[in-house]
Amino acid sequence: MTAEVDTSIPDGPGGQRRPYWAPGDQVLWRYRGNGTDEVHLCRPVTVVRDDAELLAVWLAPDTPCVRPVLADGTPVHREPLASRYVKPRVPRVEQWWGTGVLKLARPGEPWSVWLFWDQGWRFRSWYVNLEEPLRRWSGGVDSEDHFLDISVHPDRSWHWRDEDEFAQAQTDGLMPAELAVRVRQAGRRAVEVIRAWGSPFRDRWQDWRPDPAWPVPALPADWDRPAVQ
Repeated sequence: MTAEVDTSIPDGPGGQRRPYWAPGDQVLWRYRGNGTDEVHLCRPVTVVRDDAELLAVWLAPDTPCVRPVLADGTPVHREPLASRYVKPRVPRVEQWWGTGVLKLARPGEPWSVWLFWDQGWRFRSWYVNLEEPLRRWSGGVDSEDHFLDISVHPDRSWHWRDEDEFAQAQTDGLMPAELAVRVRQAGRRAVEVIRAWGSPFRDRWQDWRPDPAWPVPALPADWDRPAVQ
């Protein structure tokens, strides 16, 4: 990976320190397993923007990523819901398929917003991924997925997603009742932003395009290393 930057790394004359990554830097966007500190999902991404208001990163097509599968190799979402979250899992490296994803996250917010396109850069939708607020470290950001999500369409209509998974996670003990309440409240706050057409939906990110000179990031061998500040 390129530039692993945090506030403890000197940058510039006089030992000045830069608190943010620069456009084009490559970092890791990772998720821990629910109820564990172990990383089970890792996506190398390229920084688009990083400042006090927003982290924007690009997940390029064909990027090698890590995602969990069942121990027998079955993709998680092909397993019946009743047993999906109780069977053992192992990590698998696969290339990201499709047209790429732009991910947007504001500091401290319990969700990130992902933009999807079809072929030819025809904008498809926004996807609000409810999650723990991103925790920055020298090599990227870490979070924990909260199962419940929201789809938002170009006509500003929206709908909840994965409510069945959200309920099953509670049944299987992966989502304590108190956390489930907080997640639903976070989702309702996100819906308020959608209805008001606040940032990032109003910000025309769907017109953004990646720098063609950016290389596809590599997956480091130590992709699951402990987060070091």
